Formats: sequence, C-alpha cells, structure tokens
Amino acid sequence: MRIGVVAPRLAAALVAAVAWAGIALQFYATSSHIGSAAKALWLLADYFTILANFAIAVVFTGIALGRDDWDRSRLLAGLTLAILLVGIVYALLLRASDHPYGLGQAANVIMHLIMPILVPLFWLTHVRKGALRPGDPFVFAAFPLLYLAYALGRGEAEGRYPYPFLNVAKIGLHRTLANLGAIGLGFLLGGYALLLLDWLLSGQARRR
Repeated sequence: MRIGVVAPRLAAALVAAVAWAGIALQFYATSSHIGSAAKALWLLADYFTILANFAIAVVFTGIALGRDDWDRSRLLAGLTLAILLVGIVYALLLRASDHPYGLGQAANVIMHLIMPILVPLFWLTHVRKGALRPGDPFVFAAFPLLYLAYALGRGEAEGRYPYPFLNVAKIGLHRTLANLGAIGLGFLLGGYALLLLDWLLSGQARRR
C-alpha cells in the first residue's frame, strides 16, 4: 500500500475516532440523565451538532477503511463547512449559556471545539483541490436548511426547540426568521470563502 494512501487513511481514522467518541460520550451522558436510551437517541437527533458529527463519523470511517473509489472532494468540503458552522454558532450564540458537566462537558468540547479544527485541517491537507464549482455553496446549504425546516417542524409538534435562536414560541416568528436568514447568509458566504480558498490552493498545487 502506498504511503500517500496510508497517511490520509490514518488521519481519517483519527477524525472518525474522535467524532465517535464525542457522540458516544454525549449519548451516555444524556441516556444516564433521562434514564432511557431510546429517548436519548430521539432527543439527540434534534441537534445539528449531533447530526453533523454523526455524518462526519460515518464518512471518515469509510475513508479510513479504504472506501476511496469515489471523488469525496465536494462532500468533504460540505462537511467542513457544516462543522465550522457548528463551532462558530456555538461560540457566538450558545457558549455563554451552555454549562455542561462531567461526560457531557467532554462531549461538548469534542463536538464544538475539537471537531471544527480537525475536519478543516483534514480538508486542507488531504483533500484534492480544484473540484469545487460556483454552485456548490448552494448545494452545501441544503444540509443546514433541511435541518432547520426539520427542527422547526419538530419543535412545533413537540413544543420544544433545540436552540434558543429557533424558539418561535419564545422569540417570535419574525425574529426566528431573521435568525434563519442570518445563518443561511453566513453559510453561503462561508461556502464561497471555502470555494475561493479551494481555487487558490488548486492554483498553488498546479504551479509546483
């Protein structure tokens, strides 16, 4: 096996292991707190942080196991953008009011702080550049936009919203929509920043 193949697979294995560890710790902390594994799964499935980390864990596990017979450049760019959104939204909107403890605190650090560093680093160092297209940021935005629709629908049905900036019952529809617009715009701008960086790095690689 070529060394050039081993290095990204080992890096992917590290990312996958950290992602699975964060999810497992959060699941254990939540299920211990509420006393039900099934209820814990349903509760955790309401959070973009969990869904993004789960998607990363699955994809990076596949890379680590050698499932590299497909071009993953665009998918990994989308996941990089998603986990950066997790880290930025947490830092700006949630960190001041979030006070986990025990295993929950460890999971929180992994999913909100460590993963938003590891995944972009993997994208920078191990993903082929020059594959992204001008319309890709809109494709990337489908993941958070679908999630937001799901979270709002589920919140309306259950009377509980996963994040305070989505809590229509508390902050009102207009403010919620303004928050959604700001998140969507930020995600698109981030997508085009990633696209520009992809093009720049691709040009540097061609000049070597």
